[in-house]
Amino acid sequence: MTISVIFNLAIFIALIYFLYRLQAKYVPFTKRVFAGLGLGVVFGGLLQLFYGAGSDIIATSIDYFDIVGKGYVKLLQMIIIPLVMVSIISAILKLNGGTSVGKISAMSIGVLVITTMIAALVGIAWSLLFGLSAEGLTAGAAEVARGQSLEANLGRVESLSFANMILEFIPANPFLDMTGSRKTSTIAVVIFSIFIGLAATGISAKKPEIYASFEHFITVAQAIVMRIVTMVLRLTPYGVLALMTKVISGSNYADIVNLANFVFASYGALITMFIIHLMIIALVGLNPIRHLKKVIPVLTFAFTSRSSAATIPLNVQTQEQALGVPSGIANFAASFGATIGQNGCAGIYPAMLAVMIAPTLGINPLDIGFLVPLIAIITISSFGVAGIGGGATFAALIVLSAMDFPVALAGLLISIEPLIDMGRTALNVSGSITAGSVTSKLMGQTDMTVFNDDKPLNLDGEDATV
Repeated sequence: MTISVIFNLAIFIALIYFLYRLQAKYVPFTKRVFAGLGLGVVFGGLLQLFYGAGSDIIATSIDYFDIVGKGYVKLLQMIIIPLVMVSIISAILKLNGGTSVGKISAMSIGVLVITTMIAALVGIAWSLLFGLSAEGLTAGAAEVARGQSLEANLGRVESLSFANMILEFIPANPFLDMTGSRKTSTIAVVIFSIFIGLAATGISAKKPEIYASFEHFITVAQAIVMRIVTMVLRLTPYGVLALMTKVISGSNYADIVNLANFVFASYGALITMFIIHLMIIALVGLNPIRHLKKVIPVLTFAFTSRSSAATIPLNVQTQEQALGVPSGIANFAASFGATIGQNGCAGIYPAMLAVMIAPTLGINPLDIGFLVPLIAIITISSFGVAGIGGGATFAALIVLSAMDFPVALAGLLISIEPLIDMGRTALNVSGSITAGSVTSKLMGQTDMTVFNDDKPLNLDGEDATV
């Protein structure tokens, strides 16, 4: 370890201590998250300035920063399955039946799919507005390697039909899915938990003593799991600091400048879709500005972590404690939203790539014969992205292969993938929160007292500011 790396680590530890002092002084959670974000941007930028892109010193320093950044993400992944299981089983026991469960599932998935279709239209519009085209893009060694990797996975994609995508959600071995072994493990655990909840309510009348014991067990389990969730989520500012430092210090700004049109068009589309989410929130009778203020911390973490799945615990907590969404609906929406109908990864990104590639094949991107099949394919394939693995890249792979477009061209954007993926992930999470809020409001279950409360997100029952 060199002196420079030790110096970088000393600064990083000092920044962590500063965030700890903010927590000790009961600075609100949202402000601490933004402090971590800002410090990460500044520290990462300084590392880039002093050592330059691709520096071995930065790479070595990031290895140690990852103890905090990746370590935090792993802790979040640790609590996803227990959180989803106990929350959904508890919700079904409170609902005492399957009718409401069916409505919640249908409405949540419906909102996710419809918003993904809208996201595809938004992506197409921004691509046309900026006149994006794959013509003239150059391929370096990394881009060529990515293109070859995508082509190697093409056979795996072509073997998937829509029916097979749906089958991926069914838990053949629920205990294996509890390990998170598959990209669809979260939904599989949701389905298994529904079966447990429905089975329990089925014996409530005939075996009330056994049912009462099970209900008490779930109540205790949920209390313990939620306390673990709180303990982990209080580490969010530190995780954001480490993750943001890594992204900023490891970015290649020359590549970003070269592909500036695509970056601007992508974020234009993402911001437009965020606004549409707020318009949908307003349409169901909720204050969109209040909604936005309450979801900023979870969107900030999604932005820095680039993981919809890892954001599930904070997503659920935000819906419950800040937006007044019941636990069951919050867990359904967050779980489905991390797997199905991702607005950013499965909607905007594949649409933009397809519009970029179309002119290189002599296809008019304004042709209805091109646009209608594209939107239909994006909407249907949004169910199966997680079943393949790889997020937005494989979402694009599915769509491009279905359109009979050359998939290797998607590899030309690898250099700016992290920057774009940050915004896409935040939009994915915003979509799942929108699904939960809309479902809850339409079913008349939103606690408006909680929604209208201006208190910050409470991650400790003893003090709302902690």
